[in-house]
Amino acid sequence: QSIPAGAPLLSWGLPFGLALRPLTPGEYVCNASILDALRGRHVDFPLPMVPNFRDHRIDFNLDERSFRPGAQVSPLSDGRTFDGYPREGGRGAGTRNFIAVIGASSRAAGYARELARRFSDAPSRYSQIDGVVPVAHTEGGGLHRPNNLEFVLRTLAGFMVHPNIGAVLAVDAGDEPINNALLLEYLRKHDYPIDTVPHAFLSSGNGFEAALAEGEKIMRGWLETVNRARRAPQALDHLKVSLQCGGSDAFSGVSGNPLAGWVAREVVRRGGASNLAETDELIGAEPYVLANVRDLDTARAFLRLRDRFQERAGWHGTTAEGNPSGGNRLRGLYNIIIKSIGAARKKPPEVRLDHVIEYGERMLRPGFHFMDSPGNDLESVAGQVASGCNLILFTTGNGSITNFPFVPTLKIMTHSGRFRLLSHEMDFNAGRFLEGASMEDLGGEAFELALQTASGQRGAGERTGQSQVQIWRDWPLQGPVTSGAPARPAPAGVPIPLIPSGGTMSAESDPGDPAPTRQSAFPSRARDRIGLIVPTSLCAGQVARVIAEELQKRRGATPDSPLARAERFVALPHTEGCGVSGGESEDLYFRTLSGYLRHPSVWRAVLLEHGCEKTHLDAFRDHLRGLGENVNRFGWASIQLDGGLANVTRKVTDWFADQAGLESPFGGRVRGSDDLRVGFLVVGEPPAWLADAFARAAERIVRAGGTVVVHELSGLLRSPAFVDRLFQVRPKEPTLAYGQFLASAGFHIMESPTDHPVENLTGLCA
Repeated sequence: QSIPAGAPLLSWGLPFGLALRPLTPGEYVCNASILDALRGRHVDFPLPMVPNFRDHRIDFNLDERSFRPGAQVSPLSDGRTFDGYPREGGRGAGTRNFIAVIGASSRAAGYARELARRFSDAPSRYSQIDGVVPVAHTEGGGLHRPNNLEFVLRTLAGFMVHPNIGAVLAVDAGDEPINNALLLEYLRKHDYPIDTVPHAFLSSGNGFEAALAEGEKIMRGWLETVNRARRAPQALDHLKVSLQCGGSDAFSGVSGNPLAGWVAREVVRRGGASNLAETDELIGAEPYVLANVRDLDTARAFLRLRDRFQERAGWHGTTAEGNPSGGNRLRGLYNIIIKSIGAARKKPPEVRLDHVIEYGERMLRPGFHFMDSPGNDLESVAGQVASGCNLILFTTGNGSITNFPFVPTLKIMTHSGRFRLLSHEMDFNAGRFLEGASMEDLGGEAFELALQTASGQRGAGERTGQSQVQIWRDWPLQGPVTSGAPARPAPAGVPIPLIPSGGTMSAESDPGDPAPTRQSAFPSRARDRIGLIVPTSLCAGQVARVIAEELQKRRGATPDSPLARAERFVALPHTEGCGVSGGESEDLYFRTLSGYLRHPSVWRAVLLEHGCEKTHLDAFRDHLRGLGENVNRFGWASIQLDGGLANVTRKVTDWFADQAGLESPFGGRVRGSDDLRVGFLVVGEPPAWLADAFARAAERIVRAGGTVVVHELSGLLRSPAFVDRLFQVRPKEPTLAYGQFLASAGFHIMESPTDHPVENLTGLCA
C-alpha cells in the first residue's frame, strides 16, 4: 500500500523506519546503510542514488502501573515421548551419548583435538556411543584473569554435566588463568552434579605426548561403561530446545522463525523448555517480547540485560544498532529493528516469557526462557547448550553451515531457492510457507522431525561431520573509554636504528665472533610452499580446517599428484569477521589476514567465506586491490553460494590442483640474510641473561641486513639487558601497526592491543 512521507514502515505491526518521501506500491525500499552495504557487494543491478526511508524505533519504557501478568499457552498431556538416555543427578535425558574432551582454556585446544582424533573409530566399535568429541575453544589462555571468566567457567561447567555427555575429561596446561582447579571449584561451589558423570581432570603441562598417553588410558577405561547406556522413552519435559538463527534474511521473520517458534510452543505445552537468546538481536522488539510475560520481575530482568548489553557496547564506542551483518543487509534486513522483530518471532505471541537467565545458566524449570548472549550464533549456541539444551533449532536464510559437537542441530531454511542449493546441509524447508503451505502443517512436520532427531536420527550437520564451539569472547574494557586523549599517530614503518657499530655494542661483542655479511650470514633454502586457506570469518573457520585436512590427505595418498607441489596445506581458523564492528578493529583484522595472504612462505592461497559475514569476499577483493595486489592470483570460494561443504571442498581442491601447473614464485633459490625476518616472543619477564642473548641475536640479524620484530608489550623492552645493548635511547613508539606487512628491514616494534601470547604471535607472523 502507499506510505505517505513521514509515516512509519511496519513489520509485524512495529515500526522500523519513517518514509522520507511518499512511497508507492512496488517501490524498492532502502535506507542509507543498505545502499552503502550493497555498493560494496558489486551487485549486478542499478542502485537508487538516495534512500527513501530512515531508521526509526520507538523507545520502549515499561509501564509498571498498567502491567498485567501474561498467560502461558494451555498445557497438553498427550503422552508424546522421545527415546533418550536417562541421566542421574537431575541431569535430565540426553538426545545423544558422547564422550567429550574439554579444554579448560585455549591452550588445551590442540590436545583436545588430538586426543579425540585417536578415538575416531569409537562409534563403529561401540553401538551406543555417538562419538568422542573435542570441545576446543579460544578463551582463558592469556596471562591475566579475563573479564569473561564467569561466562567461561559457567559454560564449561554446563558442558561437563550436560545430559548428552556420558563421560568427560577436562584438560588444562596447568598455569593458565582458567584451569582445572578453577573449573572444579566452580562446579562444587554451584552444585553442578559432576559426581554423576564419569569424569577426570588432567594437565598437559608436563609433556604433550605423555599427557596424550595418560588421557587415552583414562578414556579407554570409560568406553564400556558409556556403551552400556540405552535409549528409553522419555517424557517431553526432558526436551530443552535452543532457538537460534544465523545468516538471517527478509524471510526469516516470516517463515523460518515462526516455524521454530511453533515447535517451541509444542515443547513448552508438554512440560519442556525452550531457550531464546541473542540480546542485541531483540533490541527494537521489546514491545513484542514483553507483550506476554510472567510477571513484573521477569520483564525488568529482560530490560536489565538489554541495557547492560548496550552499556558494554558503548564502552567500545559502538552500539547494537550496527548488528545486521553483510549477508543480512544483502538479503533485505535494513536495520537492527526489522532484524529484531523477525528474530523475536521465535517466540509465538501466545507463548509467555517465563524466565530470564544469564549466559550459560542452567535451565532448571520448564517454560520459555530468555538467555543473555551476543548476536554471534556460535557464542550464543554455546551458552544455550551449557544451560542444558539438548536439541538446537537453527533458522537460516543465507544457509549457515553450523553444528555443535555433542548436540544435534536442525537447520531450518527460510526459502526454497536456497534450500535447493544447500539441500545436503539443511534439514527443513520452511520456504514452502511462502508457496502456500500452512504453518499448521509445516509445524506438525517440523515437530515430528524434532522428536525423531531427539530420538537418534542424525541431522544434516551430524552427517557432514562439521562442528564448532565458540564461547562468548573476552572483552578488553571494564568501563567507558575516557575521551579527549590524543590519538596515537600511525606507525611509519621505518626501523629503529641500533647503536652504531663503533659504539657500545661493538666494544662488547665477542672477539671471535665476526660481524656477518649480508650475502653469507644465513644461507638457507626457502622450503615452505604452503597451500593456505584463509577463512574470512569465524563461521568459516572449521570448514577451512576440514578442507585443509582433506587436501593434506590427498597430497599424501598420491605423491605424484599436482597437490604435492605444496609442502603442506594449512588453514587459519580464527574468531573474527562474524561481528559488525568497524574502525580500528576492522582495519586490524583486514591488515592481519592480508599479511598472511602475502606471506613469503605461502605458495598459493584461497579465501573462504561463509557467505553472510560483513567481511565477505567482495570486501577482501576491495581491500587487496587497495594494497595494489592482483586479486586474480588468489582463489575465492563461498560455502553458501558454492552449494555447501561437498561442493566448496571440490572447488578449493580443484583450484589448488590447477595452480600446481604454474611456476612457483620461490624456485628453491638460496636466500641471504636480507630475507630473514625474525619475531621475538617472550612470555612474562625474561631474566637478564636471556634478554642479553636475545639482544645479541638481534644485533647479528639486523647488521647482516635482516629484520627483527618485537611487540610493544614485550618484557624484552622493559629489560635493560636488552634495551641498553641495542639502543642509545629507549624506543617509545612502535614502528609497525599490529600485523603490518614489512616493507623495510631492520629492528621494528609492533603495536599490540593485547598481552595474549597467541594473539601477539599472530600479529608477528602476519
